[in-house]
Amino acid sequence: MSEPVAPDRLRALQDEFVSLESSLSDPDVLADQAALRRVSRRYKDLTPVVDCINRLRARQADADTAHELLDLATVDERSQLREELHRTEVEIAAIEDELRLLMLPTDANDGRAVIMEIRGAEGGEEANLFAGDLLDMYRAYAARHGWSFEVLSHDPSDLGGVNQATVMVRGDTAWSGLKFEGGPHRVQRVPVTESQGRIHTSSATVLVLAEAEEVEVDIDERDLQVDVYRSSGAGGQSVNTTDSAVRITHKPTGVMVTMQDERSQIQNRARAMQVLRARLLKLAQDEQDAALSAERRAQVGGGGRGEKIRTYNVKENRVTDHRIGFTIYRLADVLAGDLDPVVEALAADLRARQLAGETDD
Repeated sequence: MSEPVAPDRLRALQDEFVSLESSLSDPDVLADQAALRRVSRRYKDLTPVVDCINRLRARQADADTAHELLDLATVDERSQLREELHRTEVEIAAIEDELRLLMLPTDANDGRAVIMEIRGAEGGEEANLFAGDLLDMYRAYAARHGWSFEVLSHDPSDLGGVNQATVMVRGDTAWSGLKFEGGPHRVQRVPVTESQGRIHTSSATVLVLAEAEEVEVDIDERDLQVDVYRSSGAGGQSVNTTDSAVRITHKPTGVMVTMQDERSQIQNRARAMQVLRARLLKLAQDEQDAALSAERRAQVGGGGRGEKIRTYNVKENRVTDHRIGFTIYRLADVLAGDLDPVVEALAADLRARQLAGETDD
């Protein structure tokens, strides 16, 4: 049986909640966008925790009352009181388990919009076709959850796949649903270009970034190298005849972002800055975790077939997430956007490791 949550910690959380509630009407906080966002988010995170604490306190009071009545009860009354006390103690244990889950560390990026970069990796044109399948999978997954899905940039491959695509996904639960997707994805299937029916292994990489607000990432314009050039494309009317494509390089970090899908240089620059802020926020978060760039390497790696977080095997109708050894034989459903079984298994594994004290995430 798990140890009860320390009463001092519960009181501290209740006191913090009251303080946050007061801060939400403080003129100084209301006038500071960053402070208001920080306080509001913490208040939202603590609301279900405090509600659970209040329910726990109420049931504990019921148990105390039952104990007092039991001492004064007649022989005939004691059996009924003992049953009532047992039910109350079972409820208390269940509420304490719920409270432990609610008190697990929250992800600093929860609630943010998500920027995803999807690229074909090893496997030639088949890798690009698979990257296109992943793009369609995430579009369908977003639609299932009512998230908005905006393609910021899209570089199609010769056979209709994706060389590279950058998308923005917005929704209250978008980050929690997509944060596990970063890394090399591997597909095992017969490519459309294969004439002898042999199964090939190809890969695509997915990078998942949390959108950063302008106030969170301080970018000095003097640190930016901005290059403009003429957009390239498949030909015809889709090709711009003006220098509207934008490449922005953040000189201190070497982070470079290119955007060319919009006809306006101003629009391409705005989109490039969105992605640049997200990348710089991630670098800052990695530094805070004493793991600068390690997370990005863990996600993207070299894109090699041997490095993978997940395998999609068409012949076996199988999807396997190698990080937790989870397998589901519903490949078509997953590629059609039904990612929830995989994501829920990953989230459950994370919660279990947090409860066991194996991670601070």
